[in-house]
Amino acid sequence: MTNFIPVFPLNLVVYPGESLNLHIFEPRYKQLINECFVEKKLFGIPVVIENNLTDLGTLIAIKEIVKVYEDGRMDVKTEGIKIFKVLETIQSIPDKLYAGAIVSYPANNAVTNKKLMPNVLSSIRQFHSMLNVQKVFKKADDELLSYDVAHHAGLNIQEEYELLGLFNEEQRLEYLRRHLKKIINVAGSIESLKQRIQLNGHFKELKGFNFGT
Repeated sequence: MTNFIPVFPLNLVVYPGESLNLHIFEPRYKQLINECFVEKKLFGIPVVIENNLTDLGTLIAIKEIVKVYEDGRMDVKTEGIKIFKVLETIQSIPDKLYAGAIVSYPANNAVTNKKLMPNVLSSIRQFHSMLNVQKVFKKADDELLSYDVAHHAGLNIQEEYELLGLFNEEQRLEYLRRHLKKIINVAGSIESLKQRIQLNGHFKELKGFNFGT
């Protein structure tokens, strides 16, 4: 299946099922959010890494516009739906300030793996203990998927993107297991990792990607 979606490229990875709070301030994305909210349409967040637009992103649903400021800025609650692959970017759309893309949706196995997940969770909790941070997941341990814990494993954006490109739950958990084993053994950059984990959940004020620059 392929279709056209409006896109909001950002320097972050959103996983299916993830709640994402955004602070919208650019005119093109105020237009995008308003239209998608009124028309109950989804939009896409393709990942930008080192100012380069990548091939993968996540389809996003707007759950709530929490606040609209006098100048039109907005605080918005959204949720990741599923992963897409960009087939073609449409930089100019008639009467629109924002861009779009033709995308496809890779088949994705997202079934809980009860053999690997306990090992990954144990390592994440050990890692958090080393950093002296606490994180409570919103699901029971036996209901958690790799997507629910990935942002709490100390991955950088390139590693988060690599995980986004794995379409089998066992592969994603094995990726996390190996990463956590390495990072626990090499206890470095503790303060920056602590900030990465604790900042998850705040409204993000992120400038959109500029096409053609």
